[in-house]
Amino acid sequence: MKRALLIAVILLVAPWPSSAQIAPAVPASAVPAQAEMERFLLGGKIVRKKESSKGVTDAFRVTLSDGALTHDAQVQNVDIEKAFFQVDPKHTEVNFKDSYRYNIAAYKLAMMLGLDNVPMSVERVIEGKPSAVTWWLEGVMDDGDRQKKKIANANPLRAADYYSVMYVFDELIQNRDRNRGNILWTPESRMWLIDHTRAFRLGQDLRNPENLKRVERTLFEKLRALDRQTFANTVGRTLTKDEIDALFVRRDRIVQLFDQKISSLGEDKVLYTIR
Repeated sequence: MKRALLIAVILLVAPWPSSAQIAPAVPASAVPAQAEMERFLLGGKIVRKKESSKGVTDAFRVTLSDGALTHDAQVQNVDIEKAFFQVDPKHTEVNFKDSYRYNIAAYKLAMMLGLDNVPMSVERVIEGKPSAVTWWLEGVMDDGDRQKKKIANANPLRAADYYSVMYVFDELIQNRDRNRGNILWTPESRMWLIDHTRAFRLGQDLRNPENLKRVERTLFEKLRALDRQTFANTVGRTLTKDEIDALFVRRDRIVQLFDQKISSLGEDKVLYTIR
């Protein structure tokens, strides 16, 4: 996959406004590169605040400005640990965690895997609380709204390719909260993955291995080559040693599963490049 980061989607002017995410358009000349975007998220002055109407983690939206660029970001400061947590009437999770740290770790991991569909997220103290400050995506619609409005993907084959990426990524980070509200689509069927505060669990088994039918070529190469020490240095304190250990056990199992599929079915049935 091309490491275009966030620039392509930022430049979109979509014909379908999103009730989940919509912000003033950023002029093409003002779209920052990765390093500038990081500096902006870390140092931009908050000039406006708006509570979020979606989600359960008390996230809120802010408008940042550094004098040259003005753009929105999402702020999440949730950081909860519970021995037992009732997720819904039928499911209770042991050693439950819901933390802003995981948004930052998910972005850093995505970059290491060559993925360009997880928005940049940095750690910053906002209103006295350590928080994940995440670049706000424009011209996107969440999967729930898209379904309600009966809007089909413009490119079903590309959408299927992105779903396969999502399945691999969510197994790797053991995401417990993938839902239609945190799957976003651009009009040309590019998927964005947001809100990973309930990921990076300690389980070592794959939760839904039946979903792992295909894997994007570059993602698979980088997944296999992922180095533990380099990863630990990159994510820093956003993940604990136990969380990193569990992730690498799952990595090994994912790679082994796809190696077996390639051996029995052939590369052309398992590996692909996003169309």
